[in-house]
Amino acid sequence: MLRVVLLFLTAALATAAAQPGSKNATKPNILFIVADDLGWNDVGWHNPDVKTPVLDQLANEGVILNQSYVNYVCTPSRTAFMTGYFPYHVGSQHTVFFPQQAQGIPSKFPFLPEKLKQLGYATHMVGKWHLGFCNWNYTPTYRGFDSFYGYYNGAEDYYTHVVANGLDLRDDKDVVKTKSGQYGTYFFTDRVVDIVEKHPADTPLFMYLPYQNVHQPLQVPKRFEDMYASVQDENRRKLLGMVSALDEAVGNVTMAMKKAGLWDNTLVIFTTDNGGWISASGNNYPLRGGKVTLWEGGTRGVAFAHGKMLQKTGYTNNEMIHAVDWFPTILAAAGGTADEAIDGVSQLDTIMSGQPSPRTEFVYNIDDEFPTKQGAIRVGDYKLIEGYAGKPDGWILPPNLAGSQLDSGDPVIGTWLFNLKDDPTEHHNHAGSMPDKLKEMRAKLHLTLVHLYPQSNLYPCFLFRRPHRAPQLGGLHAGQAAPNVR
Repeated sequence: MLRVVLLFLTAALATAAAQPGSKNATKPNILFIVADDLGWNDVGWHNPDVKTPVLDQLANEGVILNQSYVNYVCTPSRTAFMTGYFPYHVGSQHTVFFPQQAQGIPSKFPFLPEKLKQLGYATHMVGKWHLGFCNWNYTPTYRGFDSFYGYYNGAEDYYTHVVANGLDLRDDKDVVKTKSGQYGTYFFTDRVVDIVEKHPADTPLFMYLPYQNVHQPLQVPKRFEDMYASVQDENRRKLLGMVSALDEAVGNVTMAMKKAGLWDNTLVIFTTDNGGWISASGNNYPLRGGKVTLWEGGTRGVAFAHGKMLQKTGYTNNEMIHAVDWFPTILAAAGGTADEAIDGVSQLDTIMSGQPSPRTEFVYNIDDEFPTKQGAIRVGDYKLIEGYAGKPDGWILPPNLAGSQLDSGDPVIGTWLFNLKDDPTEHHNHAGSMPDKLKEMRAKLHLTLVHLYPQSNLYPCFLFRRPHRAPQLGGLHAGQAAPNVR
């Protein structure tokens, strides 16, 4: 009997030692992959016409996150990933940081890699930043990354690596001038492989890999475009080729990690930063709208988790997760604890074993600046939008617009109340038929407003006072991080 008890205890201890977040655990490597503008209907596990065998296998062998929410455009989502705060608490909720804007995320908000370094991690980033570069203190290697290889802005050319008439490609702080004519996805992946191959086995690795694909401009090597020769629409054909190029890149990264002996102890988190951009041939069908809108097509993102440490796999998880939750979730997996002041909550138990999400609500956005004066909140199954929800707001079919409804006929500014459990595609507005629920949801959203701006008595939310904005730091100066170096 004693022998049986000892065997049981030994097995239990071994199991505990293998769990991310355990004080006795070997810290897992963490691979955090962010796709850019990847639509709900632009992955193989939602659309069999899309060729993503690597991502499909990782998703199907892991856990597909079916209620994983992001922000409506790039900079706000990346803010959420790196800080664990809703962008309206940080000052980055209004569209994106443009090259000519001297903006950054205030340094009082610690970034995820800073926290992971305190836990003994090597931290590396390859890809798109889009969180400010007007001063070196706002760039990746000053926000916790041991190394950075990538670009500061968004929407840059995949071959010239130019945006806003300036070369935007950095190796740490140094401008890279030798990659003109080379497809960015290729050499970004090469850099990740090089980091993996040189990584010391006794140090846990955090690799943040925000790929350029599939953001416009629509550019891809011909061999990927040719995979979709039957697609008549040229732009859609290129977009799908870019998705498959991303899939191949992820495959090369995973292969390198396997060869280096890192894979078996690696937690993979994959997410888009927002929905597909309809004007750039992204697709979110059957969800409504897309990037730059508060409809589900702009904010409900494709995502999954994968790793041999997951206790429940091979299923679709319908628990509520938001972009702000990845910060505390990754910290928990690494054995750390996030500051209680942040907006995010750890979803580690949710993705590890399918436990109920600790999140029951979130705010999509609050903003009072033209053209996005808006506020939106999800509480349980219900969603309220007030103000500007975004256009196009219809339901668009791939690969072209045949049979699609680009415009729902709703006004640009209004009030919408949906039951997303019964109506995930947002066809039925209950704002006029459920006055008690509308009042309850407005009160919830108004509480958030009052918390932000105690002096404000303006209501509804699209009349909000001007929110706190990220610092305006003046013009770019010599020695600062402007990327317009030829």
